[in-house]
Amino acid sequence: MEQIMQKLHEWLALYGLNVLGAIVIIVLGRLGAGFMRSVIRRLMQRARMEQTLVSFVTSVTYVALMAFIIVAALGKLGMQTASFVAVLGAAGLAVGLALQGSLANFASGVLMIIFKPFKVGDYVEGGGAAGTVEEIGIFATELRSPDNKTVIVPNSKLTADNIVNYSANDNRRVDIVVGVSYADDLDKVRHTLTQLLSNDPRILQEPSPTIGVIALADSSVNIAVRPWVKTSDYWAVFFDLQETIKKQFDAEGIRIPFPQHDVHIFNQSEAK
Repeated sequence: MEQIMQKLHEWLALYGLNVLGAIVIIVLGRLGAGFMRSVIRRLMQRARMEQTLVSFVTSVTYVALMAFIIVAALGKLGMQTASFVAVLGAAGLAVGLALQGSLANFASGVLMIIFKPFKVGDYVEGGGAAGTVEEIGIFATELRSPDNKTVIVPNSKLTADNIVNYSANDNRRVDIVVGVSYADDLDKVRHTLTQLLSNDPRILQEPSPTIGVIALADSSVNIAVRPWVKTSDYWAVFFDLQETIKKQFDAEGIRIPFPQHDVHIFNQSEAK
């Protein structure tokens, strides 16, 4: 018994301080990691970042700090931590390679949340899809198509392609092309279109609308009609204006021609 107690005293004298130091490192390190997690969460929430991103970053930060603390505690106990760190590095590399697609989506999601090329409620086009943004997630963005379909687009696909945000600006230009007959009076056509645009209160006077000949086509003179409207009024004006133009042209006797060809027939016998 005395030998056991003597060995125990020798072990405590040799390793006791190291064990105590390792316990202190773990306890204080855990408190410090929790404090850092709270600070990072408060800073990100103050910056109004997405809650999903806040939770993910704080969790990853806490786990990374705890891994560093455990390695430091093992080193305090006299263990060789170089091989342990190498194993962690190899495991991290393997996981990174296995999840490289997900990591790319995550990185793209972080960039979109930071730089905000669009927000929830915007109508955007990108990554081969178009629709109203329903949710911007860490790994994917959810869109609602005009026909009420839900489209899930990976974030990396969005950031790798051009993003067209139709809702980014307050005003938007409506582009309509109207064909009239070559026999019609262009001054009359311009006056009629100008009156139509000025009578619609949804059409902005600044910037002023543009009306002009855009092409002398095979069967018609094509007139470009380009008024500016509030972005929220775009589709309503787009549909209503075309219907109004057709009705007013009919009332004014202005013809909208359909494609036609002139056929010339030659009599072979008369030519001889």
